[in-house]
Amino acid sequence: MMEAGKNIFAEKEMKSAPVIILDKEAKIKRMNQAAAGFFSQICPGKTERDLIGEALLHLTGKMDQLETENDLVYTFSVADSVFYAIPFHTIDENEAESWAMLFLSKGEQKTMLHDDLSKHFEEILEGSFDGILVTDKDGKVLFVNSSYERVAEIKKCEIEGKYMRELINPVWMPESVAHIVAKEQTVVSKRQVVKSGRHIMVTGRPIFNQNGDIKMIVINARDITEIYNLTEELQRVRKNEREYMSRFSSPPTAADDSEDTLLAISEGMKQVLSLAGKVANFNTTILILGESGVGKEEVAKYIHQHSMRKDEPFITVNCGAIPGNLLESELFGYERGAFTGAMQNGKVGLIEAADGGTVFMDEVGEMPLDFQVKLLRFIQSKEIRRVGAIDSKIIDVRVLAATNRSLADMVEEGTFREDLYYRLNVVQIEIPPLRKRTDAILPLAALFLKRYNKKYGQEKVLTYDIVKEMERFSWPGNVRQLKNIVENMVIVSNNEYLQPEDLPWNAQYKSDATRKVIHGLADNEELGLNEAIEELERQVLEKAKLTCGTTRKIAEKLKVNQSTIVRKMQKYHIE
Repeated sequence: MMEAGKNIFAEKEMKSAPVIILDKEAKIKRMNQAAAGFFSQICPGKTERDLIGEALLHLTGKMDQLETENDLVYTFSVADSVFYAIPFHTIDENEAESWAMLFLSKGEQKTMLHDDLSKHFEEILEGSFDGILVTDKDGKVLFVNSSYERVAEIKKCEIEGKYMRELINPVWMPESVAHIVAKEQTVVSKRQVVKSGRHIMVTGRPIFNQNGDIKMIVINARDITEIYNLTEELQRVRKNEREYMSRFSSPPTAADDSEDTLLAISEGMKQVLSLAGKVANFNTTILILGESGVGKEEVAKYIHQHSMRKDEPFITVNCGAIPGNLLESELFGYERGAFTGAMQNGKVGLIEAADGGTVFMDEVGEMPLDFQVKLLRFIQSKEIRRVGAIDSKIIDVRVLAATNRSLADMVEEGTFREDLYYRLNVVQIEIPPLRKRTDAILPLAALFLKRYNKKYGQEKVLTYDIVKEMERFSWPGNVRQLKNIVENMVIVSNNEYLQPEDLPWNAQYKSDATRKVIHGLADNEELGLNEAIEELERQVLEKAKLTCGTTRKIAEKLKVNQSTIVRKMQKYHIE
């Protein structure tokens, strides 16, 4: 490329420094005349047109980075001549940032840095996207680039040659960073508000001479309005999160760690407890309706505890858990020798054991028809007759019944007696499912968390993110499921501050469902691409339905039209 040992710049003195502009792939986009001359000599035969679009390393070969205190400098050799390349940021006519490169020969570097530094680097400083201002030790302005004029909203002509103390303004420049740097002898950063109200970050850096005294101060100004606004918004969001968590994370009855604690946060539950309290002292049967896990037994206990029978027994009978042929003996009791396997002394029935108190009959929709007749007779007459007995006895108990089934539909179907239905349904209390009272999720979760932290000796804490994730969940198991999930996280999670990934459905979906689907699709050689895509699509829809509930929310989460979700769920038979 050139004769060995020959210094390119020894023959021709450069009038300006060679500077090139690079694209993202480190290819030459533009160059000045000095750069064209520079490359024409190290790459003979290549014109400026040939060089545009050429990769820089194809021309210079390998570049090595030099160890310097502050600046990034590279060195490379061409035919025994050593050159330096100094990269820096610049902006083009569209105000887009680009990388530029300044080239020096080894011999010229010394001359540039000591004899004519300001001349060769002024265009670099002028091209900086950040505002740059240089003062002497006393704060007199020596240099200002155009970006400083734009960022700080101060015209060059108003500050060049002046002292920074003359520019102090109580509104948009209450103090000078240059003065603080001179006083504290260290780097100083300050946020300032300019005339238009934008926020800028001004950083002053001292430059010392050989004696350790400040000789210049370089000030960098950057527009941080967008960052500041985002920070302010983030702080507002976090403040709202803290207020939200502090408002509900310590519910009114959170000090009560008993299993019977019943919270009424939502309007629906407040109406339930209001009605329950109103009828508590009336000695009538009450039918409590609601999905499995909503807290029907807790409402029954609430009624009992607020009635005049509160000091008497409260006995729960799960009609669905007792075989139909044993219901009569379990509820009414039996005499000695009433049937094979009977206890020698007989047995007191659950209803008789609750004499003076309350019997809560859960899942009454599971009772067989033949026993429904006997229960109806007892409710009407208050008389029971033990199995195998001749005489009957009066038992003073109050009957509360509950079911998660529609007894009215069962009456129509002939599987539940109409007269018993009306006898049980004197007062009806319907408990809304947890998905319809999301404002109760945090207080309930906080109550359960406190209870299980105490039980298992843990100090787990709910976070805003996990609460919002729980509020998006459909909770098919209602409060019972929430309670179990909180207990699960207290035991299983390794995080002190519980995160969304600690929720069992997230952990299970990520660790089991996703892995099984992906591995299954990959291992199934008979499965075509379309079938694999459909299977993955079905899994995504099923997961979204579990956490979202409605097709509208699923569509929002998956970022498609609701009609698309409805069509695809019909396609995959997802109900």
